[in-house]
Amino acid sequence: MFDQNEIYEQILFESLGSNAHLKSATLVAAGNHNQGIRLESNDEVFFLKLNFDHEREILHKESEGLELLRKATFLKVPQSYGCGRIGDYNFLLTEFITSKGYKLDYWENLGLGLAALHLTSHTNFGLQNDNYIASIHQKNLQTDNWLDFYIEQRLEPLIGKAYFDRLIPLEFLKKFQEIYPKLESIFPVEKPALVHGDLWSGNVICTSDGQPCLIDPAVYFGHREMDLAFSRLFGGFDSRFYEAYESILPLEPNFENRMGLYNLYPLLVHLNLFGTAYLPGIERIISRFAR
Repeated sequence: MFDQNEIYEQILFESLGSNAHLKSATLVAAGNHNQGIRLESNDEVFFLKLNFDHEREILHKESEGLELLRKATFLKVPQSYGCGRIGDYNFLLTEFITSKGYKLDYWENLGLGLAALHLTSHTNFGLQNDNYIASIHQKNLQTDNWLDFYIEQRLEPLIGKAYFDRLIPLEFLKKFQEIYPKLESIFPVEKPALVHGDLWSGNVICTSDGQPCLIDPAVYFGHREMDLAFSRLFGGFDSRFYEAYESILPLEPNFENRMGLYNLYPLLVHLNLFGTAYLPGIERIISRFAR
């Protein structure tokens, strides 16, 4: 049976080859799903993400998402060195980002970098493969219509799961589905944009040179306003971020009025992951648009 250091040694070997040897390992993050470990080798420092998820591809899909981001924006995105499974562990080994204080242009660069990401387009909404948001399976069947994609690939799977898991009653499921016909007249028509997919403050960190770095993506080609709405859900970013973004890609009028409809998806994610504490936020949005 492996001890922890033997696991770390094997991960370094499988990812980097025989020249990398473990010097130290320090737990730096422990959440509901993943552990984050700082690994120091003989010549470099790495960030190791581990989990026991039965979905063996979950961190492989995250690595693919990081690569898509890296190709589409000038913002810093951690380099991936290896991913796979050892014993019961799924692992993803990336470069370690050392955080320091923000530089004055941090928020402006984050806004400009997100706009660059959103300028990366595709013929369809979705992605070549399914992936994950947190530990939840995220369907990405490619669709040429945003409304169909949003309802069928985002809202329906998660509101259905919430009903199946008895987090909501049948009456609320039906009330939720009643808003679908109204969405077509609310969402502006936009071409598919590559989105981060899980853009909140915890998934943007500051590098050693004071610039923003994107982590933990749930990428797909979607409506760009999804990222902007999600960024506002848990407190929002500095106003300079939004001003810089709109200097490149202005939003259509009345974004504030439709923002809650986009945030139904991350709220459903949280409902399914963490329980009914997130249900009142969903109910308020539905009540507003179900009138």
